[in-house]
Amino acid sequence: MKLLIVILGLALAVTAEEPIFRDYHLEIGIPERARIDAAEAAADFDGSRIIGGQVSALGANPHLAGLQISLYNGHRSICGASLISNTRLVTAAHCWRTPNARARSVTVILGTVNYNSGGVRITTNNVVTHPLYSDFNIRNDVAVIRINHVNFNNNIRPVALATGSNQYVGVTAVAAGFGSTSETSSVSSVARHVSLQVIDNNTCARTYGTAVVGSSILCTSNSGGKSFCSGDSGGPLTVGNTLIGIASFLSARGCAAAPSGFARVTYFASWLSSQ
Repeated sequence: MKLLIVILGLALAVTAEEPIFRDYHLEIGIPERARIDAAEAAADFDGSRIIGGQVSALGANPHLAGLQISLYNGHRSICGASLISNTRLVTAAHCWRTPNARARSVTVILGTVNYNSGGVRITTNNVVTHPLYSDFNIRNDVAVIRINHVNFNNNIRPVALATGSNQYVGVTAVAAGFGSTSETSSVSSVARHVSLQVIDNNTCARTYGTAVVGSSILCTSNSGGKSFCSGDSGGPLTVGNTLIGIASFLSARGCAAAPSGFARVTYFASWLSSQ
């Protein structure tokens, strides 16, 4: 599956370095949300469009949440998140605020593999972004969503936050979300997941540069054309029931054009747990 997001970022001064997208909501989230709504209204999804991945069975990723985002400019956008307790989720800070768009509220979707139907849906505007988050260069791209208490069941369960010094290099992890199946497809209407191999930061920095890939970033290989894509921003990268990454950025050239970038959960675990 090409579960991917194409995101924000800073066009790097060194032309040899891969640029990343600058304004998620305006460039990615708003048009992708419009596509999924139009496609579902036309009953246009046949469940077979993810390349390199597969449809998620109900309960396969019980921590996965879809986000339906209402922006102050009147538009609607899409992101993902991960449930970490009865009242909290983690996501990317850029899902709440980008340089030219800010969310008014988010509706959290839990316990369903369908983006526009079923499950438990909770609307909130109680979102805390990391105090050092920069919407200019997406550093410290993490946020916590606070919701009313939700009961756990087979389809709604929290994921543990990774802690410690494990870099997870070479480990196969799982990304999940409701995002695009490729650069040319609409957003999926059902949850999908894909296995991705974690690579070391030096390798990733050879693509994006050290200004983008620092110690707070975890990257996965794009080998085999696999990645997360448009609409999957903020979603989980897990090893077992442990969250190791939060979907943050990709190449401006396309979902699988280069490695995928995630906020490294071990770097932010203390702050996430304190919120």
